[in-house]
Amino acid sequence: MARERETVVTVVTEGIDQGLSPAGQACLVVFYGQNLGRRYFLDKTEQVIGRSDSANIQVDQDSVSRQHARVVTRDGRSILYDLSSTNGTFVNDEPCREDQLRDGDLIRIGQTIFKYIAGSNIESKYHEEIYRLTTIDGLTQAYNKRYFIDTLERELNRALRYDRLLSLAMFDIDHFKRINDTHGHLAGDYVLRELAGIVSSNIRREDIFARYGGEEFALILPEIDQEGATQVCEKLRRLIEEFNFVFSRKRIPVTTSFGIRTTVSGEDVKPSEFVHDADERLYEAKESGRNRVVA
Repeated sequence: MARERETVVTVVTEGIDQGLSPAGQACLVVFYGQNLGRRYFLDKTEQVIGRSDSANIQVDQDSVSRQHARVVTRDGRSILYDLSSTNGTFVNDEPCREDQLRDGDLIRIGQTIFKYIAGSNIESKYHEEIYRLTTIDGLTQAYNKRYFIDTLERELNRALRYDRLLSLAMFDIDHFKRINDTHGHLAGDYVLRELAGIVSSNIRREDIFARYGGEEFALILPEIDQEGATQVCEKLRRLIEEFNFVFSRKRIPVTTSFGIRTTVSGEDVKPSEFVHDADERLYEAKESGRNRVVA
C-alpha cells in the first residue's frame, strides 16, 4: 500500500565517464538500469553484451544470458544480433534478431536499456542525453521524481498566488508485487511501460505525468477542479483496466487506484503536504477495495 512503499531515487552521478569519444565513434549509453549514464564506445568490430565476465559490455542480471547479444560495427554502421538469448533482445520494444541501429534507438537487454548514439556531434548528443536522464525516467519515459517535485512547487505557488485551480493525482498499480512474483520482473517492467504509454496518450499537453517511485505515479493537472480531475482519473483507470496486457503469451490483469487533492481558495499549503494529502486519498482507495478513485 502507498504508506508502506519505499521510494528509490536515482541520482545521475556515478558511472558517468568524462572522456572524449574517439572521432565520431558511436556508443551505447545506459538509459535505464545500473551504471546510469555510462557510455560504451563501439570502437571494436564486434562487441558482446551479456552476463559473462568475458563480455565486452557486462550486464550482471539473472534475466540476461551469458552471451546475450552482439554489436557488429563496420563502415560507420552498427548491427545488433540477438545470440539466441533466453529472454530476448529488443529494439524500441520490438523483438530483435538482426537490426541495423539508428541514432536514438533504445535497446533493452534484461532490465537494462541502452540508447544508441551515432553521428559526428556525439559529444553534444551525449551531454544532451545526460541532461535528459536528470528529468526523464528511462523505463517509462514519464518525468522522474526530481522533475515532478520542482514542477509541483512551481505550479502550486502559482495556483496559490493567483487563486487558480490545481489538482494532483497520485496513483499506483494494485498488487504490483504479485505481478512481479507471478510473472517476473521483466513482466513488471513491461506493465509499467505500457501503463505509462496509456496515460501519456490520454492527458493534455500541459499536464505533467511523472513516475514518483516504484509502481507509483503522479499527475499534475493545472486549471482543473476536483470534479474534472476525478473524470480524468476515472477515464485512465478504466482504460488501464480494459487494456490487454500480454507478456510471454500470458494476459496480466492490471488495475490502478487513484487519490486526488485539489487546491482550495485562500489556503496555504506546502508541496510536501499537498503530496501527502493526495497519497492519503490513494491509501483510502486501497483500503476501500482498490481499482477506484478517491477525491
